[in-house]
Amino acid sequence: MNTDTPEKIRSEFTLPSAQLQHIRELFAEFLPTYQGNASVRLWNGETVIGKPGNPTTLIIRNPAVLRKLVVGQDLLTLGEAFLIGDVDVDGPIKKVFELVDSLQQHSPRLRLHWLAGLKTLGLPAHYHAKETRKSRAKRAMRHNSRASIGHHYDVSNEFYRLWLDPEMVYSCAYFQDTTQSLAQAQCDKLDYICRKLRLKPGQKLLDIGCGWGTQILWAAKYYGVTAHGITLSREQYEYAKARIEHEDLAERVSVELCDYRELSPDARYDRIVSVGMFEHVGLRQFPLYFGKVRELLNPDGLFLNHGITNDTGWRDTPITRFVNRYVFPDGELTRIGEVNQAMEDAGFEIIDVENLRPHYELTCRRWVQRLEAASEQAQKLTNDMTYRIWRLYMAGSAHYFQQGSLRLYQVLASVADIPWQLPLRCDDLYTPDGTQIR
Repeated sequence: MNTDTPEKIRSEFTLPSAQLQHIRELFAEFLPTYQGNASVRLWNGETVIGKPGNPTTLIIRNPAVLRKLVVGQDLLTLGEAFLIGDVDVDGPIKKVFELVDSLQQHSPRLRLHWLAGLKTLGLPAHYHAKETRKSRAKRAMRHNSRASIGHHYDVSNEFYRLWLDPEMVYSCAYFQDTTQSLAQAQCDKLDYICRKLRLKPGQKLLDIGCGWGTQILWAAKYYGVTAHGITLSREQYEYAKARIEHEDLAERVSVELCDYRELSPDARYDRIVSVGMFEHVGLRQFPLYFGKVRELLNPDGLFLNHGITNDTGWRDTPITRFVNRYVFPDGELTRIGEVNQAMEDAGFEIIDVENLRPHYELTCRRWVQRLEAASEQAQKLTNDMTYRIWRLYMAGSAHYFQQGSLRLYQVLASVADIPWQLPLRCDDLYTPDGTQIR
């Protein structure tokens, strides 16, 4: 956390009045029509953008941020400045993304950009906390490797417990309405997946990327299956193993610290599920990943793939660079059409495709609220930078799910070219009024 007081920061960055006027002009040029719910305040206490009473204020504590933002024209600057405390957010962080959208939409003419660059020449060139500005991840990490998975998931079980639901589900919930609790919505999601897979007692279920083991435990307890989960996270593995023992389900539930590529080719499962994992696989590895799932699935089996997609395919943008550098070193997203094509190429028949985009927006909003409410504990368990990374990442995810550039799909598939195994309709998933049965 940046422990400098506002007074110390103001004295450190005392600029001539002409330079301050240049800064005001910069904001007028780059955000000429912004009328949103976020304000921008400088290190000296002056508000340069926004209306009085706005619920959220973006505080620029170091003028070097402006110089780098203008000269580099890279919004990653704002994200990294936030991580080290050179930019702060007072109020709900979700409103900041209105500013980000406005900056992305407004592209000043070359002459204006050149003039803007001249106006920043007198600003400080360095971050006062630059010694803490270190990348937490390296893009060169291998897709779905133990190092890349551990980078994100082995932060601390106690850290995740602060803001996840009691079942420790770190994926999109399934809400009945916007007032439903996160805990109940996550239980509904667990059950919904079991119903989509039409689980029956005695079946063998594999969960690829099982997290803290919640789905395999749920399926065993309520549907009578024998369930096996694999994960690359040591922390998740130890947690899941202890929970299986605690709930006395070791005869029917098992967990393994294992890469999906290491699963025995002789193993066979009636049902396979993967929730929030294939985003780590890497686009070039899709044939290997879906081919492995097809190899492990019995001929009359079902496979459900639950994961995030986007509207453009994977591109090099400030947002993707931030995610790869600080959140998911190996993360790559693509369009749902590319996912379905890869599944069909691997020998699957697509049975059902459902977009749960609004559900993930609601989920991320709840996570951010819970994380912000536990900010002091989160920083004690990890550190200020980690807290800021997760706060920014989840708030941004909620924004882009709301906007529509991020989507969340559940794709149900069977082995291709076999007789139809399912009911003619999906009435078994719902009661007549559209709510879930359990």
